Amino acid sequence: MIFRRIWRQNSGRPWRLCSSSAHSSPPSLACLQKSQFLGFSSQIHNSTIPSFLANKHTDLNTHYDMKRCCFSTQALVDLPVGGIVDVPLAQTGEGIAECEVLKWYVQEGDEVEEFQPLCEVQSDKATIEITSRYKGKVSQILHVPSDIVKVGETLLKMAVGELPVPPQTGDNLENMKSVISEICNSNTQSSVLKNTNVGVVLSTPAVRNLAKQYGIDIGDVNGTGKDGRVLREDVIKYAANKGIVKEALASSIATPGEQLLGGDEEYPHVSAAYGWDYEDKTILLRGFQRAMVKSMTLAAKIPHFHYVEEINCDALVELKASFQNENSDPGVKHTFLPVLIKSLSMALNKYPFLNSCFNEELQTVTLRGSHNIGIAMATQHGLVVPNIKKVQSLSILEITKELSRLQQLASTNKLSPDDVSGGTITLSNIGAIGGKFGSPLVNTPEVAIIALGRIQKIPHFADDENVYPASVMTVNIGADHRVLDGATVARFCNEWKLFIEKPELLMLHMR
Repeated sequence: MIFRRIWRQNSGRPWRLCSSSAHSSPPSLACLQKSQFLGFSSQIHNSTIPSFLANKHTDLNTHYDMKRCCFSTQALVDLPVGGIVDVPLAQTGEGIAECEVLKWYVQEGDEVEEFQPLCEVQSDKATIEITSRYKGKVSQILHVPSDIVKVGETLLKMAVGELPVPPQTGDNLENMKSVISEICNSNTQSSVLKNTNVGVVLSTPAVRNLAKQYGIDIGDVNGTGKDGRVLREDVIKYAANKGIVKEALASSIATPGEQLLGGDEEYPHVSAAYGWDYEDKTILLRGFQRAMVKSMTLAAKIPHFHYVEEINCDALVELKASFQNENSDPGVKHTFLPVLIKSLSMALNKYPFLNSCFNEELQTVTLRGSHNIGIAMATQHGLVVPNIKKVQSLSILEITKELSRLQQLASTNKLSPDDVSGGTITLSNIGAIGGKFGSPLVNTPEVAIIALGRIQKIPHFADDENVYPASVMTVNIGADHRVLDGATVARFCNEWKLFIEKPELLMLHMR
């Protein structure tokens, strides 16, 4: 539909001007003149008549009203030119304002089907694929991998086919078409076309990235390629003319990949010209690293209380060895962590305040019903904390399989938003890397986090004062002191410690 509804002032009934309504004829233009149209007066003054209309052998009042109709209803002049549509970055999750482009699945000129993946982006919560809402052809890609794109900003432009032309149903629509054509050819044409073509510059993402590195607006560069396409040489030449790079280097600057590989011998070497200069390198934090900046900045405002304890893990070591010896599934690898997760959930049943979240603004504490225990994982993409949902209702074997699934997704950067949201308490297994214990910071809005140290063999004294080797793990519980006091944390730790040191009690109380 091209024209919107037009309401009559007197009767309140709508007229419809629709290109697809062949059975109904439009109202006469004289009738339109008699009412106010979208807040504009229908009275005509000679001073307001456009010059190109004054020479027409038609009713001036009629043309004046139709000009109002054209602009007020977003008619043909406001539709995309040539079927080019913008594909924006949609809202990928609650509270997400921007995403980083990781990679593109399409290139300029590719034919795209509806719902076909276009690119992969990463927010501070998860990695998401962006799919196409249209069937068409990729006209222009506006961002390269590693770019930060705001929600609502255009990712690429697509050609989606020819626009439908409204059928002519009478002399009145002929008049409309004539007036619209003259409006577009008037003095406003240049500004409309200029706004339509903003950013439409033919170039590859690599060339756009090069222009971005030099701080050059690619729209200012004259393209010498086919159909005015801006080439890499055009950007380098423009930079040399502006004094951004030296002319001597303009014809021999290598791409970043060529510089890393060494390039040809004819390329100048910085070390030979300037000596062994070691330059600083600035890295922009992206994805999960940006999320860590936000969460740790909030955590630094929380008054923390830390409680450190040693736990004898001899029985845990024997239990894990027994699980592995009786394991008949080659896809399952038994570790200490699933038992620690399950025993932690058992202790939370008695001390639910450690499984809560705090709302500072409302001064309320919400005791969470589900034990969604988060596991901090260090990946090449940064620190991420997926969580195992409803641990209190899972067996140790089910926890083992879910933990393995999350670890695999984290290593390939494929965690879903559901995997990393909704956590209630966090375990940080620093012992898997090294160290006795750490001082963790609470992952807001949670109120507790536990750092697990390495299980080590150390000498212990028995009751008869004989020395024996013991497998000991040091744990450090970080708590929000606005919600949890030291006595509560200590009692909780004693309960958890009892389940670890005596797994038979864990089995006794397990549901």
